[in-house]
Amino acid sequence: MGGLSEWIWVCPFVRVSFIFSDILTPLPAFGVPFDIEEVRGPVIQSPIHSEEGLKALHPIDLDKLHFVGESLKILRREVGGHAAVLGFVGAPWTIATYIVEGGTTRTYTTIKSMCHTAPHVLRALLSHLTRAISDYIIFQVESGAHCIQIFDSWGGQLPPDMWERWSRPYIEERMKGTGVDVIGLDWTVDMEDGRKRLGKEISVQGNVDPAYLFSPLPALTEEIQRGHILNLGHGVLVGTPEEAVAHFFEVARSLKFDTRFQEQAVEGSKLVV
Repeated sequence: MGGLSEWIWVCPFVRVSFIFSDILTPLPAFGVPFDIEEVRGPVIQSPIHSEEGLKALHPIDLDKLHFVGESLKILRREVGGHAAVLGFVGAPWTIATYIVEGGTTRTYTTIKSMCHTAPHVLRALLSHLTRAISDYIIFQVESGAHCIQIFDSWGGQLPPDMWERWSRPYIEERMKGTGVDVIGLDWTVDMEDGRKRLGKEISVQGNVDPAYLFSPLPALTEEIQRGHILNLGHGVLVGTPEEAVAHFFEVARSLKFDTRFQEQAVEGSKLVV
């Protein structure tokens, strides 16, 4: 991980740096071991579906995640005041999908079924994950992260009313009174509509389809120039050309909040100010 910190530091197009540590990294530290298989990806040999399965869980052992803390400290020292250091975690619902399904899934049928067949087990699992992830967030901040991004990658697989019941409360539970500064939107959400629904007190970011990084650079430039806190609406896809990633940052850094953008904002543009 120290090598990764060095790589991020020498990249001339990065202003925000982060330690890439998969959202599943902390699972073994609270009782959920897993393997990574070349084709299937993460595989959990003992998915949790019952009260008996819950007995394997224990409070998070942060000593087992010392490498994450050490990497954050190295990165914070290397970047100095030149870039923000971001930490990140998975939201409880998203982490739970892997633990219940036994790995990645396209249907989420097992965990969605549990919402009705074993809601008490799922609530207990989500509550445990909330406590563990909260401790992991604090650990990352104390190790050097300026801020934390929470990825509810599979929250979008729930209907809105189910997300309100099974995801949102667990994100908010351990963060009462702290508020959220920024909401990330993926490319399926219209930025202007999202801006209106969230109100003026919360900033928005993301929204760019990662597939644009496979497009000709002029098309990528046009997409970048829409304006807001610029980021992809999801992670960088496997096989993305490094040239496109560099171009993304170079164009973003060249943008200025000038008269052109001010006029767009007055006319109801999607620019966040």
